[in-house]
Amino acid sequence: MIRRLWLGLLAALAAAPAVAAERIHGADAHYASPVVALAWAVLRHRDEAETAVVIRVADRAGRGWHLQVDGVDPFGGARRTLATPQAVGGGVDVTIPRRVLADLPSLELHFAADDDALRAGDAVLTIYYLGVPDTTPEFPDAAKMDDYLARTIAGR
Repeated sequence: MIRRLWLGLLAALAAAPAVAAERIHGADAHYASPVVALAWAVLRHRDEAETAVVIRVADRAGRGWHLQVDGVDPFGGARRTLATPQAVGGGVDVTIPRRVLADLPSLELHFAADDDALRAGDAVLTIYYLGVPDTTPEFPDAAKMDDYLARTIAGR
């Protein structure tokens, strides 16, 4: 009996994923941990259809992160990849037209060791937002936005 329980436990452990994915609720327009930093901004345009949300992502620990961003409809469950897998490297900007977020207001930023892991849905870290953070600043000028994002990431 004990042997059967022990074998059952070993089988369950073997079937479990080797590394559990960490899910973190991002709530502010800037986020920092020892491994990753994020900063949000909105680049306004005279034509609202051209206004974009920009998320700057930095790999703080040099882990070689790769990133994929998905938009999610929290009510209907629809999901769409808004930024295909890409290396973060020294930093990367993800630009999403703000109008897209009307239908997919929740964003999930998935991190993994490589693009293949992201395509397979094997993110090691996911930081999710339930909309554009209220504290996200808006800029009518791209250079001022870039300066803000650079200072925010550097200060984190």
